[in-house]
Amino acid sequence: MFLAKRGFLLVLLFCFYCVSAQVEYFPKKNEVWEEKVPADVDINSEWLNDAVEFAKTNEYSGSRDLRIAILKGFAREPFHDILGPTKKRGGPAGLILKDGYIVAKWGDTKRVDMTFSVTKSFLSTVTGLAVDKGLIANEIDFVKDYVWDGTFNGAHNSKITWQHLLQQNSDWSGEIWGGKDWADRPPREGDLDDWKNRKYHDPGTKMEYNDVRVNVLAYSALQVWRKPLPQVLKEHVMDKIDASTTWRWFGYDNAWATIDGLKMKSVTGGGHSGAGIFISAEDMARFGLLFLNNGKWKNEQLISKDWIERAITPSQPNINYGYMWWLNKKGPRHWENVSESIYYAAGFGGNFIVVDRAHNVVVVTRWLEPSKVGEFMQKLTKALD
Repeated sequence: MFLAKRGFLLVLLFCFYCVSAQVEYFPKKNEVWEEKVPADVDINSEWLNDAVEFAKTNEYSGSRDLRIAILKGFAREPFHDILGPTKKRGGPAGLILKDGYIVAKWGDTKRVDMTFSVTKSFLSTVTGLAVDKGLIANEIDFVKDYVWDGTFNGAHNSKITWQHLLQQNSDWSGEIWGGKDWADRPPREGDLDDWKNRKYHDPGTKMEYNDVRVNVLAYSALQVWRKPLPQVLKEHVMDKIDASTTWRWFGYDNAWATIDGLKMKSVTGGGHSGAGIFISAEDMARFGLLFLNNGKWKNEQLISKDWIERAITPSQPNINYGYMWWLNKKGPRHWENVSESIYYAAGFGGNFIVVDRAHNVVVVTRWLEPSKVGEFMQKLTKALD
């Protein structure tokens, strides 16, 4: 009887530890980020070094001149052009954090580079903050009730909710900043006339990765916040997590909106026509650390835990996608032999912020050949297990 009670108490203590144990350390602004020896946090250093070497030796095969890489990577898109800033990139770089401490790093982690669709997870976050603060009552509300300038007019577009935009299953139809929805990542079968005059899918029924529609979300969030989204991100997130002052969030050259009589730039949620967030690996890691700690930085809740849980809930048409975060569930985009509790931001050219809640780990890796990231995470998981 005593042993049974003792065992029950041990289970309770273990469960309490699992729930309460989160980030032990938060790096301060402009101070050296503390490091720990892998063995001190139960990580196999030999296997960890194997994973790091793999990341360093499997660099993204595209040009380091990202203007060239972009034009080549999206050459099959009609009317595709560079509409916003670009920047030549550096080499492979990254960090691995355990309990907030650096246990491995490689390359120039302070270098500011384009981050492409990793930007989407930042855009999702500023939209979530609008929900947290009551600017959007609920993400299942129709966007037309907040943005009434014609962007969501029509029988189809009027049915679109914030959630549909966040999950990329809105099938919004139209043009914004010169980008036509039907010309963004067109299908490989059929001709463009067929695609242009396609039958619409009901919002919420089919996911399509489409930056034009993501930019519609950014524009809509700007209408709600009524101030530039980079300013929102800076005030409510990046300054709070002691990020550097080097990151930037750009829009296309022509993407200007007038809000309350003031001209404001509407930013993009990616970089496949230029623009998006330009940021260092260390600032990406801080953002990942905030999410690992359920939206709390030190003693301040910056993003509600409830929003984060909804953001990493699988969408109906795609089990591997939430609110602009990829989810490692068993589906078409599953990393084998890696925790299914993992979720991550991913961008063109091999940019990733990976949140591994099972191991209390954040991974940032840059310019890793995208097809190799699953193998990299398998190697890292061996070290963590």
